[in-house]
Amino acid sequence: MKFNGKTYAAKEINDAIKAAGGDATLKEVLGERFIACGLKSGVVTIEGTPGNALGAYLDGAEIRVRGNGQDAVGDTMNDGKIVVFGSVGDTLGYAMRGGKIFVRDNVGYRAGVHIKEYGEKKPVIVIGGRAGCFLGEYMAGGLILVLNKENVKDPIDDYTGVGMYGGKILVRAHLLDTLLPKQIKCKRVEGQELAEFTPYIKEYAEEFGAEFAALTKGDFYLLTPDSSNPYKRLYTNN
Repeated sequence: MKFNGKTYAAKEINDAIKAAGGDATLKEVLGERFIACGLKSGVVTIEGTPGNALGAYLDGAEIRVRGNGQDAVGDTMNDGKIVVFGSVGDTLGYAMRGGKIFVRDNVGYRAGVHIKEYGEKKPVIVIGGRAGCFLGEYMAGGLILVLNKENVKDPIDDYTGVGMYGGKILVRAHLLDTLLPKQIKCKRVEGQELAEFTPYIKEYAEEFGAEFAALTKGDFYLLTPDSSNPYKRLYTNN
């Protein structure tokens, strides 16, 4: 099913997508919010710039955006896949507990806030360019990859991993100068230690026509929490 997104309200768009069995192409999208919320199956292709909360609560469907995304892409998603051929705004993948999000270029603040694993589900966020402050804030599980395709000096910003108590953040960088929170361990990794992340780097390369070899060159830094309870010292014994 193909239709012009700007002629419909958000509810009408989602009703039409569901009526088409989840397979739809939306053209001239510009700021329409909540597209494909909770969708369980099908492939939704969007041409333009969807509004906030694209794919919120996504539960198995695939969303492909030929353009940029705004804030809260993949908010609390449970399963499925979101691919953005551009950049996105803040709070990408907020509290997601499953599925995969691939962003070709850059993301704003607070990407991957409080993402967590649930049962056998492991959320994955792959960022091709740079990420803003508070990446992985309160992260409880899953994987975040920052591939730094433009090879900038420092592709992450301040407060990365603040409050993190689970999961892993992999950053490709020549030198990681960002001031990290005290509860975060940072180590340079290579070889077999990268095996867990390699399939997602390869999938990113296939999605966006990037060169896999180029994305695996250089130095990689792995950020993990040094405690499963980073706030223990703040608690009061009763």
